[in-house]
Amino acid sequence: MTTSQASATTLTQLATAMFTVRDQDAALAFYVDVLGFEVRGDQRFGENGEHRWLEVAPRGSAARLALNPPMGDTPGGSAIGVESSDVLAEHARLAARGDVEVGPTPTRMPGAPLLFSVADPDGNHVWIVEAAPAG
Repeated sequence: MTTSQASATTLTQLATAMFTVRDQDAALAFYVDVLGFEVRGDQRFGENGEHRWLEVAPRGSAARLALNPPMGDTPGGSAIGVESSDVLAEHARLAARGDVEVGPTPTRMPGAPLLFSVADPDGNHVWIVEAAPAG
C-alpha cells in the first residue's frame, strides 16, 4: 500500500505526546509547578494499581502530555498517541495489512484507556488510544 492510497482508518486526532520519565512525581511537579500545566488525568490501573497513567497539559490545550515510566520493551524514545473511535477495529485493520508490527490485541483494564502500539520504521511508537467519550 502506498501513502497515496486511502484506507478506512478510525484515527481521529493527534491527542497525546508521551515522554518517558524516571520519576512521575518529579515530572508532575515540574510541569505543574514550573510550567503551570494542569493535571488532565492521574489514574492507577493494573491488578494491584501498579501502573499509573498521568497526563498534563497547558490550560485550554486539546493535546495532552503523558508522563510515563518506560513502557513494555521501550526503555525510552519518542511516542505519540492518536485517538481512535474504535480501537479494536483499528487493531484489526493494521494487523490485516501484514506489513506493520502491531502490538497485542488490546484488553480492557479498569481505569485505563483501551490502547495498543505500532512502531514506525525508525522505532518510534504510535499508541492508538481509545477516544474519551464525548461530554
